Amino acid sequence: MEKLQYISQGFTIEDQELNIRKALDNGIEWIQVRWKNAPEHEFIRLCEISKKLCADNDTVCIINDHVQIAKDLDADGVHLGLKDTSIEIARHILGKNKIIGGTANTISDVLQRINEPCDYIGLGPLRFTSTKEQLSPILGFEGYQEIIKGLKEKAIEIPKIFAIGGVLLEDIDLLQQIGIYGVAVSGQITDRPSIIKEFKKVI
Repeated sequence: MEKLQYISQGFTIEDQELNIRKALDNGIEWIQVRWKNAPEHEFIRLCEISKKLCADNDTVCIINDHVQIAKDLDADGVHLGLKDTSIEIARHILGKNKIIGGTANTISDVLQRINEPCDYIGLGPLRFTSTKEQLSPILGFEGYQEIIKGLKEKAIEIPKIFAIGGVLLEDIDLLQQIGIYGVAVSGQITDRPSIIKEFKKVI
């Protein structure tokens, strides 16, 4: 599983597509298509475009929240928030071979995701981010350390955890030392897509 995800960003379908194309041009190998509050027909169109672009570039294409759209388009999988469709229902709809990721904010969320089970966990936010409405309590590096420590104390194998929420290139080293598997990045890649190459050198 790739260790760097780009979470798409943009207020219009044109912005979203352009940002996804730029990320692909700079070597991203995993994209999560995320466009909150979009008109449904435009979101579906964006997912169609993204799926084709990703397929042409041999890149993983994950759809945020929308399980049925992911199934209809034969996307590589879906990422689900804690209040979205359950992992169990998503697995039933998508089948055993698709990637299903789940959001978490606390150790109890992580334990829930391990038990469900999902393929990876998006744990965060690391710090404040303006790209997500109704932000969960900020974890900071100390929050990640406490959660990893808690799992080890319970003798639970550490799952594939992606840090999410305001993650920057300079955070990678410390996150890896803590035991975080990968990162999901939106703002920094949107602002400077060429930074993908720098991420891939250190992750």
